[in-house]
Amino acid sequence: ILKDNKNLRRIHNDALRGATGPDVLDISSTALESLPSYGLEAIQVLNATSSYSLKRLPPLDKFSNLLEAVLTYPSHCCAFRNIRTEKPNSLLSIFDNFSKECESTMRKTTNEIFYRDDSYNTSLWSAEKDPAPFATDEEASPYSYSALFNEDEMAGLDFEYDFCQPKILTCTPEPDAFNPCEDILGYSFLRILIWFINILAIAGNFTVLLVLITSHYKLTVPRFLMCNLSFADFCMGLYLLLIAAVDAQTSGQYYNYAIDWQTGGGCSTAGFFTVFASELSVYTLTVITVERWYTITYAMQLDRKLRLRHAVPIMLGGWLFSICIAVMPLLGVSSYMKVSICLPMDIETALSQAYILIILVLNVVAFIVICACYIKIYIAVQNPELVAANKDTKVAKRMAILIFTDFTCMAPISFFAISAAFKVPLITVTNSKILLVLFYPVNSCANPFLYAIFTKAFRRDFFLLLSKLGCCKSRAELYRMNYFSAYTSNCKNGGSAAGPGKGPRALLLLSVFQK
Repeated sequence: ILKDNKNLRRIHNDALRGATGPDVLDISSTALESLPSYGLEAIQVLNATSSYSLKRLPPLDKFSNLLEAVLTYPSHCCAFRNIRTEKPNSLLSIFDNFSKECESTMRKTTNEIFYRDDSYNTSLWSAEKDPAPFATDEEASPYSYSALFNEDEMAGLDFEYDFCQPKILTCTPEPDAFNPCEDILGYSFLRILIWFINILAIAGNFTVLLVLITSHYKLTVPRFLMCNLSFADFCMGLYLLLIAAVDAQTSGQYYNYAIDWQTGGGCSTAGFFTVFASELSVYTLTVITVERWYTITYAMQLDRKLRLRHAVPIMLGGWLFSICIAVMPLLGVSSYMKVSICLPMDIETALSQAYILIILVLNVVAFIVICACYIKIYIAVQNPELVAANKDTKVAKRMAILIFTDFTCMAPISFFAISAAFKVPLITVTNSKILLVLFYPVNSCANPFLYAIFTKAFRRDFFLLLSKLGCCKSRAELYRMNYFSAYTSNCKNGGSAAGPGKGPRALLLLSVFQK
């Protein structure tokens, strides 16, 4: 009646209340969306294959006698993984001493009961040992049935020798390596850390965006690029916030929410955010680094200066590239539904595998470009005619920090992801969540500080913004005076006798790294 009934969407909550059965409930190939909460105690076999609408299960204590479950989604088997059911026998529940005797028997180790003589022959007990456990005299054996029941109670009953053995519920399909039986974040410490990290990323990048957009100073190429970088890292913070919120909501019962989350719009949105943010951030970091190298290399050639009209189409290309990369899993190239953290880890097809490899290779190439540009910049800064030794050291340290944060973010992710893309995974999905929280968002948290908040120009703009709101007016006035003093000094140094190119270029180097 129920099996293969495509029109069956609902069973009344009281439909099985008070019933003595059924022992077997087969709702396979139906459109049933939920099971009743009452009357499930007698069910020993549950068949729900191809029941794709059944995404949530009733409370597990309702399946008190369930021995076998054949379900549609592997995540539902996580709910039954550790449930143990004793073989049902109505008579056994009458006698309290039965359960105590079973517990006492189960505590005996295998060696104690079966291999007391340390051999594998048919003689289970050596002559020196007490044969009481297998005595033929029921009065002499503390484990005989007569020790538990009277002869009248045992009459007509066919007891099995394994009546004390617990039965383990079997469930299929079993969870795979991509969806282990755990919450979204897996580890408890990650559940705490992710909140600090996503709040830091969101607050830091939002502050940078607000200050740069509201600043009354001219929108230069570095400011424009920094706005793009902050927006990308802000999106990464939103992804982490979404993952953290869903994990907190489904903690301890993710098996009941896994299907709705991974196949629904929430996971697709989170996946789009993280891929778009990651690619746009890497692209923008590369452009910022190349722009710094280009500005220093061609400092004296004003006709080759990178202007805003050049930077806009460059970043427009980055936006289009990042959006295309993020949309592909939504169109069937790889998938965001493979894992609970909504990353495109599906490499079943050759196209999906190529997609993942292209992304990883591009990220590695971007890191190499960034390193090469900073090395060239460092070589230029080492010229003693341009900057003093102490300035040289500061610039070197600043570049080392920038490269280190990029390496910390990209190296572990790229290494393990490339091995997984070749179907030789070196890390489990559970452990990859550590990389997701501790390494993946490193740039998103560090970039607003390294590229903006720690610079003098940003602090000036920040206090000027606060002064408009009636706060820190004296500090803002101090920054305003220092700015005009530095501007006047730069104009004078530009025409000094240090040479036609040395003065301005030195000032340019300092302005790039020491603001």
